[in-house]
Amino acid sequence: MAGCGGDAGNDLNNLRPAKGGRNYGGTFRMNEVQELRVLDPVGLNDAPSHHAVHQIAELLVDIRPDSINVLQPELAERWEVSPDGLTYTYHLRRGVKFQDDACFPEGKGRLMTATDVKYCFDRSLDARAGTVGIGYFRDKVKGAQDYFEATRSNGKTPIPTGGVAGFRAVDDSTFVIDLLKPFAAFKYYPALGCCYIYPREAVEHYGKDFPRHLVGTGPFVFDHWSSGQELVMKRNPNYWRRDSHGNQLPFLDAVSFTFIKDEKQQLAEVASGNLEEAYRIPSELFPQVVDANGKGKGDYAKFTIHRVEALSTQFYGMLCTSPEFKDRRVRQAFNYAIDRDQIVRYTLQGQAAGAATHGLVPPSMPGYDSKGVRGYSYNLDTARALMAAAGYPGGKGFPAVSIQLNNGGGRNLLVAQAMQQMLSKLGVNVGLKQLEWPQHQEALENGRAPLYRLGWVADYPDPENFLNLFNSRTIPASGPSQINSARYANPAFDSLLTLAIGTLDDAERMRLYQQAEQVAVDDAPMIFIYNDMDFRVVQPYVQNYFSNSMDRRDLTEVWFASTTGEKNG
Repeated sequence: MAGCGGDAGNDLNNLRPAKGGRNYGGTFRMNEVQELRVLDPVGLNDAPSHHAVHQIAELLVDIRPDSINVLQPELAERWEVSPDGLTYTYHLRRGVKFQDDACFPEGKGRLMTATDVKYCFDRSLDARAGTVGIGYFRDKVKGAQDYFEATRSNGKTPIPTGGVAGFRAVDDSTFVIDLLKPFAAFKYYPALGCCYIYPREAVEHYGKDFPRHLVGTGPFVFDHWSSGQELVMKRNPNYWRRDSHGNQLPFLDAVSFTFIKDEKQQLAEVASGNLEEAYRIPSELFPQVVDANGKGKGDYAKFTIHRVEALSTQFYGMLCTSPEFKDRRVRQAFNYAIDRDQIVRYTLQGQAAGAATHGLVPPSMPGYDSKGVRGYSYNLDTARALMAAAGYPGGKGFPAVSIQLNNGGGRNLLVAQAMQQMLSKLGVNVGLKQLEWPQHQEALENGRAPLYRLGWVADYPDPENFLNLFNSRTIPASGPSQINSARYANPAFDSLLTLAIGTLDDAERMRLYQQAEQVAVDDAPMIFIYNDMDFRVVQPYVQNYFSNSMDRRDLTEVWFASTTGEKNG
């Protein structure tokens, strides 16, 4: 397959030595079973695109790849929060340059300043840019809602000349965010996907092609992207960071993404030496690859196996405004009809952290008691009684509905097939509809998928990031609903979430989050299936590569051990 191996292979005998026993050289070959949607940060709401953007562009602050509770400085070398929790001040690192690119005079990148940060943060609230970030900032940052409404008014409302009032470039190296009210978890917001920093020149130079040609300050420079085949980025020779030994980063010469849809073939490419990693293991092959202690077995004994309980939940959304699922008794019935334990044990072969029998927020969420939320366990009698109460005894009269999911087979298809069989016991006609990832996401966001598969991996370690999927205030008056795709609305939930967001006491905030989640779970806008346990098969020569519960992938300090040299951490 093009881009998977052959001339893209790594010669581990010809790596260039670096200080501290490390090496320069090699290409990290990564596969995504889903297509990338976009490289424009304001459009990021899928994991594959985020994995790519994270190598090219950078954030004010980032979440440490080996510790999801810890924020680390990136483009901001330090920051502080005012005592009242309303003002966040970021002091930018000096001397950081954007990557060399044709968008600049003579192709030479210039210095990054606070004006660039404000431009990017403003653009994350600009409807004309197709932003998906409005749901994060609209109720929290001064002027965010007004700016967004003005940019989508088609000239009817003047756009504020100073941009978003709550985003301020004080001088070249100081950026300030002003909030409407305190929100303890806001410290993580500058690490969101919509907050990567890039130059205005790139947006203006590439125009409609900017979503396919990102320019940033990161360790790797965009080279080319052939849809469905490969995305390649090369080492940034002018990158600002050095490691603890004084080596200029990154160590790798290049990063390449391929798009093999089949998880079995992906694993085979790793076994053949054509990929550096395989994220997730096909369920039917799992017992052959990983032993009871989480180590590789048989032909996979030489590989490094990463195992981490993910901060994520796999679920099926039900469009609450659709004729099929507007009655919550139907939604509850569908929840009771699913035997989640059976799916985890037999369909997934145990490759999960557990059945999602409580709610959307996963048990791995720090400081949150997810077990305090009453969820759904398998009870077919209750499910049938609810369908009858809703006017569909034995499923009679209920319209045919299809489970929509992204294609590529693997565990998603196996789970969907298991659900199809379980739901048939309600007497309903359930089909399967597979689409390419971009088409799948476009359909569900625009309300054209009554029953759809989705998973949510945390952007930051706070329950609000999950509960926002139930927030009716993120549903636009028209157009796609990127966050609340189920278009669920309950004023009681919204009020509790708003109260929680404004509560600075951690214990009380968690208690309010739990109350809000219970309201939503009772209304059943989703079928919660399972919480992920992520497994990754990694080549034994790959060093300094971390797996984490939010699947944030950082290749900045990854290096390859030579076939003759020793491994160093």
